[in-house]
Amino acid sequence: MDDSDSSSAFGRKGEELAGSILEDEGWTILARNFKAGRGEIDLIALKEDLLAFVEVKRWSRNGPRDLEDSVDKGKIRRIIETSKIFLSKYRQYSGKKIRYDVFLLSPDRQPKRYEGAFDETV
Repeated sequence: MDDSDSSSAFGRKGEELAGSILEDEGWTILARNFKAGRGEIDLIALKEDLLAFVEVKRWSRNGPRDLEDSVDKGKIRRIIETSKIFLSKYRQYSGKKIRYDVFLLSPDRQPKRYEGAFDETV
């Protein structure tokens, strides 16, 4: 197994954990690793009238600031572009409220979620 395989599996475990947390809170996971255009969205979840596009970051090391600064403006733009593609493809969700969340996961800290971490004004 090369480094990309192991880091990919490591990331998937983080996405599974974030998905489980969301499901425990009553969210329905609509998609995992939705890819379109130049981007990918780790989780797309629905709860009542709210549709959340969720980026999951899981790191085994690095400090809290490194982890929190890991979603840069380019990544944000790609997530927003990809969310628009999702909404144009799945029009049944176009009337929902939209939120962009970020989950930060590391072994030495509790999972941290930023609800509404960014919006289209970035």
